[in-house]
Amino acid sequence: MTEAALLHSLMRDAHEFILLAGALGVLSVLAGLVSQRIGAPILLAFLALGLLAGRDGILGIQFTDYATSYLVGSVALAVILLEGGLKTTVTEFRTVFWPALALATIGVAVTALIVGGAVTLIGDAPLTGALIAGAIAAPTDAAAVAVLLRRSGAAVSEKLLATLEIESGLNDPMSVFLTFTLLRIYAGQGTVTIPQVAVNFLEEMFGGAVIGLTAGWALAYVLRRLPKETALATVLALAGGLCVFGLAQLVGASGFLATYLAGVMMGSGAPLMRDKLEPFFEGMGWLAQIVLFLMLGLMITPHTLPQYFPVAIAGAAVLMLVARPVAVFGCLLPFGFSLRESAFASWVGLRGAVPIYLSLIPAMVDPERDARLFAVITIVVVASLLVQGWTVAPAARLLGFRGR
Repeated sequence: MTEAALLHSLMRDAHEFILLAGALGVLSVLAGLVSQRIGAPILLAFLALGLLAGRDGILGIQFTDYATSYLVGSVALAVILLEGGLKTTVTEFRTVFWPALALATIGVAVTALIVGGAVTLIGDAPLTGALIAGAIAAPTDAAAVAVLLRRSGAAVSEKLLATLEIESGLNDPMSVFLTFTLLRIYAGQGTVTIPQVAVNFLEEMFGGAVIGLTAGWALAYVLRRLPKETALATVLALAGGLCVFGLAQLVGASGFLATYLAGVMMGSGAPLMRDKLEPFFEGMGWLAQIVLFLMLGLMITPHTLPQYFPVAIAGAAVLMLVARPVAVFGCLLPFGFSLRESAFASWVGLRGAVPIYLSLIPAMVDPERDARLFAVITIVVVASLLVQGWTVAPAARLLGFRGR
């Protein structure tokens, strides 16, 4: 091949990629609009498009680059958490901090324990491996919860709505911590003692909180001093949020917690910039969701999933009908929430991108070992979006929360 022909081929590949990416983006938006019309969970539309474009789909795209998936997934989740933080006021955060924190920590641990125990019994899996699956499946999806709660029009209290949204923004760090701790135990990397786990937990959470609050305050300080009309405010907020995530992860703190808290501080600390930041980050949040679920759809091999249906469906049933309710009732009733509110909160704990993203991490070292875990978690997430996502409004009516 001549140099000119090689150059032409490379340029053509680049242009085809741009066309494909743009076309998938347009189709994702259209599919999202259709899903809203029929009341379907919008994240499923993005995932379905990824499946259609993937190895068993129409385009047959082969994508198994786990390192790239981790990078793209990390950036996307950082943007999603930053958006969630920007929409959360300090007043809301203070009002429901303790119940949201209980759900995000104790609730995640209880959920992981119950699901892990069930998977051990049902799937005859090693306890540590089953607990890893439980920890990965435990966190709720911030974007999915917020969208469905607003769309359902459920007339629940602002306190409960704020609790659920803040919980979904705070529970990712706990799930990540449990997952990596259990992975170390599973891999046999030395003795993991309870005091050591406690110290690691405090380092990650306290470090993430300090970095997030400090960086968020500093970014808000700069934003307040920028001219309100400048377009650079959005660039600063986005770049700053990504810096917070990367820095926290590099020093061993929780980047997920740091990014969410930085968003809270920016939104509340620079209120005059909120009108500019919120629309921008809402668009960026949707873009992150589209990219993330399209990519995850490309990673899935549908013809291999049926063999995992029995254990995955059983695990999803335990998650939705046992683990989540036990965790929610145990965490919310002591804070004065009613039985109806606790029941509704139990049902809207949708799973989304984070569990699938976490299930990819072991594959960065050993792709073969991750096949079962990735497949099972994918089925659990889809089951949650289908069953819970499609029934949020009926559940609200059944529990007496008339639409607004």
